Amino acid sequence: MAFKDSSNKAAVPAIAGEHTAGGDGVVGKGRRGVVGDSKDFQGVFGHSVSNAGVVGDADAFHGVFGVSRGVHSAGVFGVNQSSGGMGVAGVAEHGQGVGVSGESPHIGVRGTGRQGVVGYSRDYQGVFGQSEANAGVVGESQAFHAVFGISHGANSGGIFGANDGGGWAGVFDGRVSVSKDLEVHGDIKMMNADVAEEFEVGSASDIAPGTVVVLTDDGRVVESTVASDRRVVGVVSGGGNYQPAIILDRSESGLRRPVALMGKVACRTDASYGAIHVGDLLTTSPTAGAAMRVQSPHGSAGAVIGKALAPLRSGIGMIPILVTLQ
Repeated sequence: MAFKDSSNKAAVPAIAGEHTAGGDGVVGKGRRGVVGDSKDFQGVFGHSVSNAGVVGDADAFHGVFGVSRGVHSAGVFGVNQSSGGMGVAGVAEHGQGVGVSGESPHIGVRGTGRQGVVGYSRDYQGVFGQSEANAGVVGESQAFHAVFGISHGANSGGIFGANDGGGWAGVFDGRVSVSKDLEVHGDIKMMNADVAEEFEVGSASDIAPGTVVVLTDDGRVVESTVASDRRVVGVVSGGGNYQPAIILDRSESGLRRPVALMGKVACRTDASYGAIHVGDLLTTSPTAGAAMRVQSPHGSAGAVIGKALAPLRSGIGMIPILVTLQ
């Protein structure tokens, strides 16, 4: 059955339905229940004073499905003309559903506005990004910080990075600034103990943490074997409960070890040359890779490794020391 309006009045609908008792005005049944077609305006238009203009309901597919063949058009487009409304809103009421999902070979979801994309969660991530082969989240700005984070928690960070694969938690390519305002807490807090610098090992085998090392003529390090050796450069970092806070001159080439140049470090020490007390100055000993108590301050000038922070009454053992080369 077909109807065609011949009144030449554009404002008069060809078919109108009205239900005064509050029921459905027009109902269509078929493979497509209702079909609307227009050459230059909306195919289907719905309007409501106090509820949704158009509602789609499906038991096993999308409630509303839109397809566009225009290069710069959208499959579904929403406009809100009020001052605080939303152009498009999506709600998933149960389980692991997704409120709004976008998929594209290029950009899955794009937001444009004073705040382009806003995510909110009461108890989990506000915005989450994941990638198999590139960055999970990328921020880019022409005139401000590319990524800007603020935390209101006393024990939380504005930006937090973690790596559970053994790599770097944070990588910076360029200069790093903390804060130039002395009234603000602008320091860097290092949770570990010493400042170390990598040196290439001059022997065929590795050198264990806590070992006292000296320089060779070609700038490598080997275990110390001479008392009061002025070639001493420090203690191999990472022994006991102490780990380096900063490692300088990192390199992936060759066999290299971090040598503690200052700060607290666990050091292999030999008390056979005299019991060691807290505060004693330490120097190299005849025992390979071990420190001993300074016997003569004048004779050990230039060969002092540091100061003992714990006693060692006898034998060889690891004790914490404060590295202060002098």
